[in-house]
Amino acid sequence: MVLDDLGSSLRGTLDKLRGKSRISEEDVEEVVKEIQRSLLSADVDVSLVMELSDSIKSRSLEEEPPAGTPARDFVLRIVYEELVDLIGESTELPLEEQTILLAGLQGSGKTTTSAKMAWWFSTKGLRPAVIQTDTFRPGAYDQAKEMCRRAEVDFYGDPDCEDPVQIAREGLEATSEADVHIVDTAGRHALEEDLIDEIEDIEDVVDPDVGLLVLDAAIGQGAKDQAQQFDESVGIDGVVITKLDGTAKGGGALTAVDQTDSSIAFLGTGEEVQDIERFEPNGFISRLLGMGDLAQLAERVERAMEQTGVEEEDWDPEDMLEGQFTLKDMQKQMEAMNNMGPLDQVLDMIPGFGGGIKDQLPDDAMDVTQDRMRTFEVIMDSMTDAEMEYPRAVGASQIRRIARGSGTDEESVRELLQQYKMMEKTLKQFQGMGSDKEMQRMMQQMQQQGGGMGGGPFG
Repeated sequence: MVLDDLGSSLRGTLDKLRGKSRISEEDVEEVVKEIQRSLLSADVDVSLVMELSDSIKSRSLEEEPPAGTPARDFVLRIVYEELVDLIGESTELPLEEQTILLAGLQGSGKTTTSAKMAWWFSTKGLRPAVIQTDTFRPGAYDQAKEMCRRAEVDFYGDPDCEDPVQIAREGLEATSEADVHIVDTAGRHALEEDLIDEIEDIEDVVDPDVGLLVLDAAIGQGAKDQAQQFDESVGIDGVVITKLDGTAKGGGALTAVDQTDSSIAFLGTGEEVQDIERFEPNGFISRLLGMGDLAQLAERVERAMEQTGVEEEDWDPEDMLEGQFTLKDMQKQMEAMNNMGPLDQVLDMIPGFGGGIKDQLPDDAMDVTQDRMRTFEVIMDSMTDAEMEYPRAVGASQIRRIARGSGTDEESVRELLQQYKMMEKTLKQFQGMGSDKEMQRMMQQMQQQGGGMGGGPFG
C-alpha cells in the first residue's frame, strides 16, 4: 500500500532495539531521528512531525515500562499510541438514513468513491443511491453510471441537463426510497470561486448530514491547504483518502485532518468498487507497524465467502481436517482469496506476517503469486470432475491432456498438483488438534503476536 515505505522504515528503526531490556537516552535520540526522517519522507507536515517525535521521546524516557517488557516492544507501543492519537477517530457515519455530500478537486477520485461508498453501505443492509451532479467534466455521467452498475446500487444523473442544482433536486426526488443518498459534485484543477459557489448551492438543496472531502493520497503536503480552504468555504466533517494502492507518499493526506479538526471516513485501496475500507485508526496503524489487523481481515474473509457463494453444506472445513481435501476445496479457497483483494494487503492484516516477513519478499513476489493462482484456476477448469475429486490419480497422459486443454504447459500442471499435496499435508498436520484446550493455546499465540479483534494490537 502507499505507506509501505513509511511502515518499513519505522519497523527498521524499532528493530535496532531488539535484544535490549532497557532503553538509553542515546537509543531514544536515534529512534526519534529515524522516525522524524521516515515521517518527513512520507510528506507528513513538519510541525506535526516535531510534535509527535517530542511526545515519543518524552514518554520513552519518563514512563516506566512494565516488568519484563523488552525495550523494542515498549517503544513500539508508544509509537503506536501516538500515531493513533495523531490521526484521531474515524468519522461518525451511523448506519441509518442520511445524505452525504462529496467535494474535492478534479482527479481526486470522487466519482469512483461515491460508487464504492454506496457499495459499502449496501453490504450493511442499507439501500444507497448515488446522485451525479458533475456537469463540468466530460464523461463524469457515464463513469458514475457504469461504476454504480458494477456496485449494483441505484443511480441518478441527467446528461442533458447543465444545471447541477436541478440535477441534485430531481435526483433526491427520483431516489426518495433510498436510505442513503451520496451526492457527487464537480471538481476543478484548483479551488476556484465558481466551484465553491456551485457546491454551496447544491448544499442548500440537499441539506447533507455529512460533508466529506475526497483527497488523492498523492497530493502530499498540498492536502493541508486544500483541506483548510474547503473547510472554510463549505465545511467538512471527514476525509476520504483515495489511491492508497499506488506509489505516492500519502502522509500529507493522512495528516490533513489535523488542520480541519475533522477525521477520516474511508480509505480507497484499489480500482474495483469493493476496494474501500471504513477507516479504523487502531487497525490501520497496527497494520502500518506490521502487527496485523484481525478485525479487517475477518471482514474481508466474510465478504469473500459471501461473494464466492460457498454454502456450509457444500464445503465443510471439518471434512478437510478429516483428510477429505480435494482440488474442488482448493479451488474454492483460491476463489475466496481472490475476492479478499490484493495479496499484499491481505498479508498486512495477518499478525506477525505483514510487516517484517513481507518486507523480505522480492518486489514482484505478490504479482507472481497472484499470476500463479490465475494459472492454477485455468488448469482446474480443464480438469474432469473425477480428476478434481481424486487428484492423486492424475497420471502423465492426463497431465499432457490438461496442459493442452488449458493452454498451459505440463510443468504448470505438475506445480498445481504439488501445491495440492502440500496443502493436503498441512491440513493433515492439524488432525487431532481440535480439542478446546489446543484451540485456546493457538488463539493465545495469535493474540500475543498481534492482539485480539478489539481495540488494537495491545488488547
